[in-house]
Amino acid sequence: MLYELIGIVRPGWRTTDDAPGVRSSAAHDAIHPFPLRIADSAQQQEAKEAKLTLSPLGNRIVLGAGQLILQHKGVIRGISNWGVFSLPKATSVHQMRHNHGHYFAMRFDSSVAAQQAVRNMLALDPRMIRHSSVKLGDGKLESISRVGPGVEWRR
Repeated sequence: MLYELIGIVRPGWRTTDDAPGVRSSAAHDAIHPFPLRIADSAQQQEAKEAKLTLSPLGNRIVLGAGQLILQHKGVIRGISNWGVFSLPKATSVHQMRHNHGHYFAMRFDSSVAAQQAVRNMLALDPRMIRHSSVKLGDGKLESISRVGPGVEWRR
C-alpha cells in the first residue's frame, strides 16, 4: 500500500547559513577534527536554494522512520522538508507547549504492519508534536502510478 506521512517535529537549531543559532566554524573545529570544505559563493547560493535542512531532531526522526520502513521490506518514494512554520494553534504535547513546528512529509510503500509500526514509533517519540498517515490510492497499479514521488508545499 502507498502511504503519505506528514509530521511536525519540535524545531531545534538549524544548519543552514541564514538560520539563527548556526554553529560557527570554531565550534565545528572543536567537534570535528577535519576542516570545513569552503565552497565558492555560487555553490553556496545553489545549495541554499536547492534544499532546506531539517533540524538534527527531525533528521533522526525521519531516519528512524525510514529505517523501520526498509526493515519491513518497504520502499520510500520521497521525502519533503517543508521547513518551520507556526502551528494553527498552540499545542501541548508531552507536557510541553509548542507554537512552532518543523514540517516534513514522506511517501512510502509498505505493508499495513510496517505502517502501524511507524505510527507507534512516532507516537512514543517525545520530539514529535503531531503526525498523520494517509493511504493513497486503492492498492491498484493504475491509481498508484498517478501519484508522484514528491509532496509539494503550496503557500
